[in-house]
Amino acid sequence: MLRHRPTWRKHVALDKPPSEPGRAEAPAPLPAEERARLLAGTHHDPHALLGVHPGPDGVVIRTLRPYAEAVTVVAGGWRAELADEGDGMFGGVLPAAPDSVPAYELVIRYGAEPGEDEITTADPYRFPPTLGELDLHLIGEGRHEELWRALGAHPMTVDSVAGTRFTVWAPNARGVRIAGDFNHWDPTAAPMRSLGSSGVWELFLPGVGAGALYKFDIARPDGSHTLRVDPMARRTECPPATASVVESSRYVWHDQEWLTARADAAPHREPLSVYEVHLPSWRPGLSYRELAGQLPRYVRDLGFTHVELMPVAEHPFGGSWGYQVTGFYAPTARLGAPDDFRYLVDALHRAGIGVLMDWVPAHFPKDEWALARFDGTPLYEHPDPARAEHPDWGTLEFDLGRREVRNFLVANAVYWCEEFHIDGLRVDAVASMLYLDYSRGEGQWTPNAYGGRENLEAVAFLQEMNATVYRRCPSAITAAEESTAWPGVTRATHHVGEGGFGGLGFGFKWNMGWMHDSLEYMAKDPVHRKHHHGELTFSLAYAYAENYILPISHDEVVHGKRSLVAKMPGDWWQQRANHRAYLAFMWAHPGKQLLFMGQEFAQGAEWSEEHGPDWWLLDPSYPAEPDHRGVRDLVRALNTEYLATAALWERDSEPAGFAWVLADAADTNVVAFLRFAAGGSPLLAVCNFSPVVREGYRLGVPEGWDVWREVLNTDALRYGGSGVGNEKPVRAEPEPASGHPVSLGLVLPPLATLWLRPTT
Repeated sequence: MLRHRPTWRKHVALDKPPSEPGRAEAPAPLPAEERARLLAGTHHDPHALLGVHPGPDGVVIRTLRPYAEAVTVVAGGWRAELADEGDGMFGGVLPAAPDSVPAYELVIRYGAEPGEDEITTADPYRFPPTLGELDLHLIGEGRHEELWRALGAHPMTVDSVAGTRFTVWAPNARGVRIAGDFNHWDPTAAPMRSLGSSGVWELFLPGVGAGALYKFDIARPDGSHTLRVDPMARRTECPPATASVVESSRYVWHDQEWLTARADAAPHREPLSVYEVHLPSWRPGLSYRELAGQLPRYVRDLGFTHVELMPVAEHPFGGSWGYQVTGFYAPTARLGAPDDFRYLVDALHRAGIGVLMDWVPAHFPKDEWALARFDGTPLYEHPDPARAEHPDWGTLEFDLGRREVRNFLVANAVYWCEEFHIDGLRVDAVASMLYLDYSRGEGQWTPNAYGGRENLEAVAFLQEMNATVYRRCPSAITAAEESTAWPGVTRATHHVGEGGFGGLGFGFKWNMGWMHDSLEYMAKDPVHRKHHHGELTFSLAYAYAENYILPISHDEVVHGKRSLVAKMPGDWWQQRANHRAYLAFMWAHPGKQLLFMGQEFAQGAEWSEEHGPDWWLLDPSYPAEPDHRGVRDLVRALNTEYLATAALWERDSEPAGFAWVLADAADTNVVAFLRFAAGGSPLLAVCNFSPVVREGYRLGVPEGWDVWREVLNTDALRYGGSGVGNEKPVRAEPEPASGHPVSLGLVLPPLATLWLRPTT
């Protein structure tokens, strides 16, 4: 293809005004095999046949335009009508020197009469490749950390011509073409060229801009065709429609103050109180921009420091809650455009609220228009069917041993943090990635090279992902949903520990053990709790093995598990009292905390993605509204006191930040412990998980703190409790208890948690 653009020499055959075009001489026909491959969409280099090429008598211009009646080449004031070669092929020989062809255009007529249904466009096949050698090298190495800038659909201007560059990785395809609303979904005229061993296919289409719909028509190794969405699409149609959408962001951010403050943050030594949200159902029917008018205000009023959004990436089935992703680079179009999602994140940041997001690199669905067998072969999934098939979810697992697949996912993690200013990623289903025998029985899995059950490829991927995110976005955080005792989940990747593995490099880990044990304890009738006391206290045996987040997530309030308040035993009053006491225990326990929407006001029903939280419970006209408002007021008070008390978060990851006062009082269902900051006063948390008032209950406290004041009581009347407590400050007395020389004589309300702090 010629790349020179000097003035076109005036030859006699073309020396006519535009209204009287010359007729180009028909070129020699293409070799039959080459022509057939081009028309079948299986040619690896359509640019070698189409566009401008030297010929024996000048230059040959050839274009493929199905359904056209005529095609005319225009350059400056000169025109030449091409000969119809059949099958939508038009070509001509122009008496011009090979190095003198200018930037020409094609006038394509679809109507029967001259001038009828004409379009004018630059020829896609006169442009050189628009993807650089460095991009291709990095893609081939699996090290392109900004992969979304290289692959996908990108509006751009080339040689003063506006259009869109399309690129896709499909190394085993026999050919790739582009179908879209701009060519009536007929890909015949838009075959892409292969860029060699990189496996990338590329084409610049003039005149195509943001908002255009497209898919890739892929010729598989067996010659059959499949129409696929773009794995790198940054925008999609709204489900159930599935097309990819050409996207170009125009958003201007206003969160610099937040980002500047975040850069100086030390997440492990700062407060982190998370409100988990399923955006489509938090307020059903609201768009991203409408949510931006309500969600930040609500979350800020309750005092949460962060929201965690259940997966935002595009997914075809709403009932999957976003955990079966088909568009890893596209925010779901159900709620608006990508810039609308940016607006929501920006609004949360401007309200002082961080944004965490669920990220799902463990698996993907089998939809025939998405990633599964993308180019006719197992490309993103593992080539071994036993390894590819996820046994629990009917999905496919990524081939994490393939560098291009790892690159796709690592770059995706960076993409959300950089392009959408996400403050952290909660990585879903990490345990299912780490173990080769996860949900697989004997004979259904193959050990690793060392004979073990560990998935070494997944370990390497998670380490690479965490290291890359923390290097490029050092103020962001990652958190693992990992439910086993895998060592070093939150240890640095260079730190080799138990089993010889380096740390996985996460910033935090969800404490699933604490969650399961404590909920199991709370579900027991108080009369039986003394037999399960260890389930309440065991978490402190490993509380500092990792940097933990305590999660009461969506997973605990669906599928017959009941809502948090409904898990509690007793009548309605006791259920709410247990609920309140448990939340205060959770907020005081070492580790950050996460609470799923609806649980902040004791919703009685399980969550459903179809209607979201039962907001009507907070309607003043509802008779039981004070019961629910009281729990919400408690959550606000918990966060308020939490933010003001460094002892509750500054040493979450240090044993020096915690001390038991009473851990073995199983017969009374009482636990008490102290939390410490590096400086300042401690906080005493006392939980009475029995439905009786305990007068003069003696608990030892450190010397030097003479008077203690109740700063939070979950049994207070304003929270829906009975009003029992310690209204006046309590003085420490020289009576030894709990290993301390001085102690407090407290009134313990029924089914309640107290927080006390020294006044001096």
